Amino acid sequence: MKRDIAGIILAGGQSRRMGGGDKSLLPLGDGCVLDQVVSRLSPQIAPLALSANGDPARFSQFGLPVLADTVTGFAGPLAGIVTGLEWAVANTACKAIVTAAGDTPFLPMDLVERLAAAVDQRPAAIAVACSAGKRHPTFTLWPTDCRDALRHFLVDEDNRRVSAFIDRHGFVEVDFPVLQSARVDPFFNINMPDDLVQAERLLQSMKP
Repeated sequence: MKRDIAGIILAGGQSRRMGGGDKSLLPLGDGCVLDQVVSRLSPQIAPLALSANGDPARFSQFGLPVLADTVTGFAGPLAGIVTGLEWAVANTACKAIVTAAGDTPFLPMDLVERLAAAVDQRPAAIAVACSAGKRHPTFTLWPTDCRDALRHFLVDEDNRRVSAFIDRHGFVEVDFPVLQSARVDPFFNINMPDDLVQAERLLQSMKP
C-alpha cells in the first residue's frame, strides 16, 4: 500500500447514457460497481476519498470522505481532480494523488505501483495510464504541485479537457495489458446498460 499517495475515485458523473443517477451504485456481483472499484484500489493506496456532488449520504456504506467539487457548474472530471488535489494538500502529507473512474470495475491491481514507478525520477511529472493504444486520462498520477496550474486551466481558461492539460504538462504514459483471465481491457467502463450486462458476465467468468 502506498501511504504517500492519496487516491481519489471520480464518481461524480451525471450518467446521461445510463438514464441519470449514480452508475457507480448500480448493482454488480454481490454489491455495486463502486464496491468493485474500491476493493481493487483501496489495497493499493491510503488515504482514499470519493469525488461526487449531491447528498454524500448515498455513499455512506463505503466509509470514505466524499468531496464535492470546489469548482462550480459541474465542470467534469477536472473539477474532481482539482478538488482531490486540494483535499490531499489540506488533509494529508501526500505529494501526489492517483485518480480512478468510479465506473471501471476491473481496474489494474498494480495501477498505483506502476504509475508511481514511472515518475520515480521525475516527481513533477504526470503519469497517465494507457491500454490497447488508448490513453485513459482519468487514471493518472497527479503531483500536488500542479493544483494551482490545473485550477487556472479549468477556471480561468475554461478548458475542461483532461488530456489537454496532460499534454501541456510533463507526462509519462504507462501501458497496461489486457486481463488475460478474461481478455478484457482493465479500463473497461460502464457507460450503457449493455456494458453493465457485459461487466456482470466478465465478473462471473473471473471467479475461481
